[in-house]
Amino acid sequence: MMMKPMNKKPYDVIVIGAGSVGVPAAFFLGKAGLQVLVLESNPSIGQGSNKSAIGGIRATHSDSSKAWLCQRSIEIFSTWKQTYGDEIEWKKGGYVYAIYREQDRANLQSLLVKQKSWGMNIDWLDKGDLLSVVPDLNPDKLLGGTYSPNDGHTSPLLSLYAFFKHAASMGVDFHFSEPVQELVMQSGKVIGVKTNRETYHADWVINAAGAWAGKIAQLAHIDLPILPESHEAGITEPVRTFLDPLIVDIRPMGNTANFYFYQHATGQVLFCYTPDPPIQGYDTRVTSEFLPVAAKRLTSLLPRLQNIRVRRTWRGLYPMTPDGAPFLGPVNEAPGLLLAAGMCGQGFMLGPGTGELLTNTITGSLSREQSDILENLSLYRQISHVEMLK
Repeated sequence: MMMKPMNKKPYDVIVIGAGSVGVPAAFFLGKAGLQVLVLESNPSIGQGSNKSAIGGIRATHSDSSKAWLCQRSIEIFSTWKQTYGDEIEWKKGGYVYAIYREQDRANLQSLLVKQKSWGMNIDWLDKGDLLSVVPDLNPDKLLGGTYSPNDGHTSPLLSLYAFFKHAASMGVDFHFSEPVQELVMQSGKVIGVKTNRETYHADWVINAAGAWAGKIAQLAHIDLPILPESHEAGITEPVRTFLDPLIVDIRPMGNTANFYFYQHATGQVLFCYTPDPPIQGYDTRVTSEFLPVAAKRLTSLLPRLQNIRVRRTWRGLYPMTPDGAPFLGPVNEAPGLLLAAGMCGQGFMLGPGTGELLTNTITGSLSREQSDILENLSLYRQISHVEMLK
């Protein structure tokens, strides 16, 4: 009988990735009293896709599992300062889907029935009512839109640091600049990892490697259908506060599939769009094409911003799945391995809810809703539809 080598320190769980999902997972695992090691190839937390996130947090999805996880994330973010004392710049500004096409109105009004059944505070506002929420929105051909006032935004970097700080204070170990090179297997089971420095063992290994999760899965000969896509974003100079909700325009235009933006608490406007066709790969260099296209869409929606100055642009990675939903939970072919992968650019808003879900999976304390989510977002689910609001 083979004996499992002992670590210098025994671990219950190893988390691969110190980003939007891995760090909240470590926080909840540590809070549950487990011995946790987080391994990160970069020199600090949040140096992958987290620092590229613009900070929007919404429960307004067309997939019930994502909606539930994000509703839980909103509860955690919105009460964080009161509970833990950290300023993470949470603002309950809401989300607005501004609709200019009849087909989009029909789709969102149909989806609205489901979203309300999931417990969301969301309504359809006709043109006049929507303009009372966003007075500066371009009224030309505006049909109305959905408004979910409980959604909001917060700082990705401040939030992640808050999770990290409290996780570390609970005894969670973070090892930086230590990439995982192998998954240690015994009798078909994942029992640990080997890095460029050491071999560590644990009962569970969580793959929360973001855009690189597919490469980690390959170490266990698991094919994850995840493709990273490049997305750019920008931020303006600060101006006097005039906008509360985050605005989403789902119309495809030219080489953009949608456009979204909001005004931060500091007065700066952050904006982003989804490229069409997608730009696949790991390239995070900014392009000369992004800003002219984004500026045209931004000023067409809010003409008052035509003279605002842009401070900088950047580019991050969205790990995309075929249906726009993540892969969460156990891997049948590699017992001991848990997935927290394929967040489709929504890892920040899904992170706290996912971290809590994985913790309850390991401790055997899943609620009925969480058990349903694991089944719905399993690697082995039947992919029959694409998330409408991915």
